[in-house]
Amino acid sequence: MPIDRRTLIGSAAALTLAPAVARAQNAPAPYVLGTGTAAWPPREHFKLWPGTPPGAPSPLPTNDFTINGGFKELWLRGVSEPMVGVYRPAKPDGRAVLSIPGGGYNFVSVENEGIDVAKALTPHGITVFVLAYRLPGEGWANRADVPLQDAQRAMRLIRANAAKYGIDPAKLGICGFSAGGHLGASLAVGHADPVYASIDAVDRQSARPSFAGLVYPVVSFSTAGLNSRSSGMLLGDSKDPALLARYETSDRITSGTPPIFLVHAVDDGTVPVAQSLVTIEKCRAANVPVEAHIFEKGGHGFGALHLPVDFPGRLWPDLFARWTAKH
Repeated sequence: MPIDRRTLIGSAAALTLAPAVARAQNAPAPYVLGTGTAAWPPREHFKLWPGTPPGAPSPLPTNDFTINGGFKELWLRGVSEPMVGVYRPAKPDGRAVLSIPGGGYNFVSVENEGIDVAKALTPHGITVFVLAYRLPGEGWANRADVPLQDAQRAMRLIRANAAKYGIDPAKLGICGFSAGGHLGASLAVGHADPVYASIDAVDRQSARPSFAGLVYPVVSFSTAGLNSRSSGMLLGDSKDPALLARYETSDRITSGTPPIFLVHAVDDGTVPVAQSLVTIEKCRAANVPVEAHIFEKGGHGFGALHLPVDFPGRLWPDLFARWTAKH
């Protein structure tokens, strides 16, 4: 049966999570999932900002990490301390991916589209970094730029510490899902947008991904359809034409955009498959390398592991891993 994020949201049964015993220095306690097989943050992680993040409200949002839906997955809200979890492969080959979970800019689906992505990609030798970014509707100034601030900073920190993580900075890409796909597309086309003031030498690093995986992504708010709430959550009530144009990511694809890999299901009832189809056409017009896998069944929000094993779409992480080796 196809998986639809709306089904997960509709059946949400939030459970309070118990803090784990282990605590990283100067970091929030990890929150153990109901199965006990995963936690956030993982033991190896890093914060994005040396102090309070840009545009912080007072008081800061309060962590609201809950287990939701039929798959009992971890969702993050109230992200006051954005960070990146690090997942190392047994046999690293220099490639790295920043995984950007979705959630309609209303929550961060950190397990389904982050932790599970690491489980799928690390066996291929890829080091996976999972981004827990701030949510625009939680009181931050310049709300529309808040997720991109975190994504840019994450890419710069990873590149600045490439030797520590055993990766090649020229082989660092991204993989974004749904609204996280919009954030990934925003990073691909707006990696140099001045969305925050430089704070240290790290900010001299490039935030450009070497390749961009976009899985059932929102790329155009104007054509996303009635079921998409990402636009309102990101932009609020703003009608600023310049701001709207900046986050209409498909219109910003140029010859300088990194290669793009797309995954979408035709029966997606939340983000229309047309979002990926228009991306293909924009890439072709700009001579940007593009590969797309459009599956008959899958719905929305299937992440890396949730499709039945007999669905062709279940193979997309392997296809993505092979594709990254070519870019």
